[in-house]
Amino acid sequence: MYTTNASRGLPRHRSRHLGERYSRWAARALVAALVISLMWLVLAFHLNGQWMFALLFLVLGASLAVVFTRRSLMSHRYIYPALAGLGVFVIFPLLYTIGISFSNYSSDNLLSEDRVRGQFLEQTYQAEGAAFDFTAYRQGSQARLYLEARDDGARDAMAEEAGDAAGVARRYASAPIDLEDAGERRVRLQPAEATPSGEPLAMREMIAARDALSALRLETPAGIELRMTGLRSFAPLLPRYAENPDGSLTDLRDDTTLTPDHETGFFVTEAGERLTPGWPVAVGLDNYTRIFTDPDIRGPFLQIFVWTFVFAGLTVTFTLAVGFVLATLLQWDQLRGKAIYRTLLILPYAVPAFISILIFKGMFNQNHGEINLILENLFGISPSWFTDPALARTMLLIVNTWLGYPYMLLLCMGLIQSIPRDLFEASAVDGGGPLTNMWRITLPLIMKPLTPLLIAAFAFNFNNFVLIALLTGGSPDILGASTPAGTTDLLVSYTYRIAFQDAGQNFGLAAAIATLIFLLVVGLSLLNLRLSKVKV
Repeated sequence: MYTTNASRGLPRHRSRHLGERYSRWAARALVAALVISLMWLVLAFHLNGQWMFALLFLVLGASLAVVFTRRSLMSHRYIYPALAGLGVFVIFPLLYTIGISFSNYSSDNLLSEDRVRGQFLEQTYQAEGAAFDFTAYRQGSQARLYLEARDDGARDAMAEEAGDAAGVARRYASAPIDLEDAGERRVRLQPAEATPSGEPLAMREMIAARDALSALRLETPAGIELRMTGLRSFAPLLPRYAENPDGSLTDLRDDTTLTPDHETGFFVTEAGERLTPGWPVAVGLDNYTRIFTDPDIRGPFLQIFVWTFVFAGLTVTFTLAVGFVLATLLQWDQLRGKAIYRTLLILPYAVPAFISILIFKGMFNQNHGEINLILENLFGISPSWFTDPALARTMLLIVNTWLGYPYMLLLCMGLIQSIPRDLFEASAVDGGGPLTNMWRITLPLIMKPLTPLLIAAFAFNFNNFVLIALLTGGSPDILGASTPAGTTDLLVSYTYRIAFQDAGQNFGLAAAIATLIFLLVVGLSLLNLRLSKVKV
């Protein structure tokens, strides 16, 4: 007899099979829902012109469907989420950044060509002399507008626009309007011979109703739209540009032509002037060549490039020296209270870096900081830590050494404890002292396993953006640079400032520098793996 399930009265193996079947169907339904959602994202991004994001989600959806529907790929299902995350958060941003580096993408070249063209076609201008003075007359809880042309030139300009001199009047009046409603409204005007009845609104009342008046769109019987251009005037706003069959634009004010330049991504006037905004276009290797050929970029870039290596190298050297010396002292057998000293020395590692950086920023304050207060009282000096380039770099190294030595201390303590004690005993028999042991035994034995970790620390400080952003912001600035650049900037903070600071945000140039940084970090990583004897 079969052993039955007490709750359902079914054989246990049948109950188990039903459960497995339900689980499979639930998993398939979940996969189908995810694939449908990803395909919806593909369609949405495609309709918005974001083909790279559409391609990303298409690849994700297709791979998800293939991996979770084919039995032969069952073993890959467990690693698929990690690979998908790697693709979305690492590979795709990297490829996107590299792609931007070959374009002129910037704050002046953000929109597509169609949207740029649309912005130009939406621009309007006020015809010279075609303005109407207006007065608002109170009528109960509402008001009526009375408009009168300033001179015959205004009427002539209106008639020229309408193409009908007889259909344009010198005076107009509106129906009663609620001036407390600030929503956009279209109001028809009628020719008027006399001023409306009622009391004119005072200037302070006109100012209070300015939002409502600005939202009005007054339309004459000839179909001309008037908008508020001052506290006492309305005027027709005429379209400034007209599109030509060849894709160029004509400026209706002076009949000049704007030609789209698809090499630079701008509309260009007949005099060669570029008009913003523009649109992104491919520029090839221009961003990379600018880094090394433009003197205003090359000089600051090379200066920051050298300082980045010097900063990372000195930081690793100083933190290793402090950490190694302290770790050696903590191994001294005659030292009492090692646990207390060890805890106190590692404590800076437990404090969030941004808190320590901000505290040091206050301590190094040139006017009110504790460090300058001590130096002034003892030696009569008050260094300009944030304005002198050499002192600012020195301050960065001091702060970063404080932040980084606990990590080196922990590494050195662990490696020193792994050294056999027999070596020190043999050294003592031969008359070796503490310094001999440190230079001849301890340091040589820990350097080989420590080298890959030092390279990793170098790579971390190579891109230490937080320290620069919170402590100096890259200042003091490098004079003569055409891009935002400071003497304390690292390559990563320099890239950030080019991309996101100042009006001329140049994402293409920043992406090119970021790509170079990526190649440098990859080189350091490969060196690290080679020194670690890991097969790639």
